[in-house]
Amino acid sequence: MSTSHDEANACKSHVDIPCAPARSSSKQNLLARLGPGLITGGSDDDPSGIATYSQAGAAFGYGMLWTILLSLPLMVAIQEISARIGRISGHGIAGNIRRNYPAWLLYPIVVLLMIANTINVGADIGAMGDAAKLLVGGNALIYSALFAVLIVLVEIFGSYQRCCTILKYLCLVLLSYILTSFFTHVSWSKALHSLFIPHLEKSSNYWATFVAVFGTTISPYLFFWQAAQETEEIHTHDEQHALKKAPEQAPEQLSRIRFDTIVGMSVSNVVAFFIIVAAAATLHVRGVTQVDTSAQAADALRPIAGKAAFILFAVGIIGTGLLAVPVLAGSAAYAMGEAFHWPTGMDRKPLEAKGFYAVLSLSTLLGLAINFPAVQHVTHLSPIQALFWSAVINGVTAVPIMVIIMLMAGSKKVMGEFERTSKPLQALGWLATLVMAAAAVLMFVTIKSSS
Repeated sequence: MSTSHDEANACKSHVDIPCAPARSSSKQNLLARLGPGLITGGSDDDPSGIATYSQAGAAFGYGMLWTILLSLPLMVAIQEISARIGRISGHGIAGNIRRNYPAWLLYPIVVLLMIANTINVGADIGAMGDAAKLLVGGNALIYSALFAVLIVLVEIFGSYQRCCTILKYLCLVLLSYILTSFFTHVSWSKALHSLFIPHLEKSSNYWATFVAVFGTTISPYLFFWQAAQETEEIHTHDEQHALKKAPEQAPEQLSRIRFDTIVGMSVSNVVAFFIIVAAAATLHVRGVTQVDTSAQAADALRPIAGKAAFILFAVGIIGTGLLAVPVLAGSAAYAMGEAFHWPTGMDRKPLEAKGFYAVLSLSTLLGLAINFPAVQHVTHLSPIQALFWSAVINGVTAVPIMVIIMLMAGSKKVMGEFERTSKPLQALGWLATLVMAAAAVLMFVTIKSSS
């Protein structure tokens, strides 16, 4: 069925309404309409995030489930806005900052992103190695090294489309966390009550966990990745163009972005919900209130929830790591490449984008190095401590990045005739920024109170 005359005019004027996709998109299957948003959402449930959600469930039972419901619309909004910036302008977040803001603002943000992502990569690779050791025995460091090398080789020598296909299917491993909860004795009435009725405590530990949940759910690397993937889609499809130059493609592409983002962020938050539920129903009720790593959470499940739950949880750690590490390293590489105006993109040959692939490889291999005892001895940082400082860096950088994203989304210079976003989307984007600002303040308050 064709769109009405009024709807067509609204789409042509680029007003942000839920325009119907073009006729060609109706022939696409569901998976084809999912891409950057699904991969971004799936990667958010990385092993470090799993540890955070497990700790929330272990420490406070079902009490923090309400944060999942609060974070979902905020996450959808800021990620959709990031994706729109990439698709409309044809440039990623860092590329647009370079074109429209001073260098003194750009380079610190990119460097901090690189540091935080590399530390996060290290924590995730270490968790994957630990999970493999739990499953089959052997040396965790060897497994970590094998995972790191495999990821680097696939990203360097695999095409963009092949990498995206692999990452899409890796999202299926997230089902393991939904299944895990059904091997435990969950009080669904309590879980649903806590989801809709906030449970608040005065303790600094509670608010530190609140900050950790929001910090791992709404994180800077996700903004850079999804925007960069939208630009990749433009560069790898001859018939697609930046919407500023091809506004006739706007109805289909903006509809796809909204659908893709809603599905991807919903998957992320649903999985987070079930991880908290599983930890609450097993660890919390038996007095296990401290979980430092995702592998520790998996091991703790074995005597409580049985071997099947343990296997599902541990396999999920490896699968989500394989999904998240390329996104973490890749977002750093895109940001650095755009900041220094290098050729970027996973569809380029290694010699065509040497700087891009060098950053991608360096981020992954330096992350791996964090797990070696000799490096920990020199730096005096364990992977857990390193991850804490990664969270601090993310907390510091997330708010100014989100402010810049919101300003760019309303800039005619960046967005052309698409600078008019809908008021609900704009309001949610700014609300997400304010919530993250409050979380950053809380983070420093809890750090000060615990020191």
